[in-house]
Amino acid sequence: MPNDDIDVIAPNLNRRLSGVTATVISLVPLQARKVGITATGVALPDGLPFTPLWKLPFLKRRLRVWHARRNNEMLLGILLRSLGLMRLKLVFTSSSPRKRGGLTNWMTSKMDAIVATTPVNATVMPGTPVLIPHGVNTEVFAPAPSDIFGTGDQKLIGCFGRVRHMKGAHHFVDAMCELLPDHPDYTAIIMGRITPDNAAYAEELKQRIATADLTDRILFKDELPLTEMPRAYNALSLYVAPSLLEGFGLTPLEALSCAVPVVATDVGAFRDFVSQDCGEIVPKDDGGALAASIRTMLARDLPAMGTAGRTRVQAEFGLEREADALVALYRHLLGQT
Repeated sequence: MPNDDIDVIAPNLNRRLSGVTATVISLVPLQARKVGITATGVALPDGLPFTPLWKLPFLKRRLRVWHARRNNEMLLGILLRSLGLMRLKLVFTSSSPRKRGGLTNWMTSKMDAIVATTPVNATVMPGTPVLIPHGVNTEVFAPAPSDIFGTGDQKLIGCFGRVRHMKGAHHFVDAMCELLPDHPDYTAIIMGRITPDNAAYAEELKQRIATADLTDRILFKDELPLTEMPRAYNALSLYVAPSLLEGFGLTPLEALSCAVPVVATDVGAFRDFVSQDCGEIVPKDDGGALAASIRTMLARDLPAMGTAGRTRVQAEFGLEREADALVALYRHLLGQT
């Protein structure tokens, strides 16, 4: 993309795969059809419109939008503008349901626009945020045959994300230890990164599984690249999101887009898109309720529920909606509307 055509800069300043990184990678190609946008930073795939960080101050001087999604990205945008290195309108999107501390509030006060992704998120954001929910690319996350986990004829129940306490993996393991003996045709998949600080937690989970004599039916799998995630969801019959805390929470939405029904805790935006025709919502941090809900779901018509879930995602939560709303915000800030 010629430098003169860049209207919007989308930084990604975290090397770890996260929901924020996935959002940038998914949104930028769609937005590039409608506005001059470039990504910058680290851990971004080839093929994405991209400008190295070091080149940004040397772009032709004109007004641009800097869309931050993390504190360090806010700070860099503030510095670039305050030091006179770039003319910027600053945007910050956050999905966190928690109130922010002093430094974050100070940085947020310097933003020209604030975007919240859920009504709950909006109530803890300073100022007057614009509500723009996340979406999912329903063409990429679409039903297709998959045996990516190599489990043959076994039906799969999946739980994806970093293996740590706040993701509720212990409740998922306990539920599977209770339910799988009664459902010999099912295997459970726990897929996600185990960081060194969570190694003891993961080992405890594996010991629980071994005690239940289910090591061959509750399987730990390494984190997959983003490009392989649709295949991961499509291998499942049921997806479980047992989180104790989420900002928005994309994984249940991605599962539903692949026509996989969902059991999820009542956190983040899960309640907004998991309805009774495509899944169940249970109280957070309630292992008994989670196990009971999964048991109920296994007795229902899971393929029909998955179809209903995909229909809802296509109608209400397509990524195109999010992209269009953000592009409209960018154009407003740039005086193009």
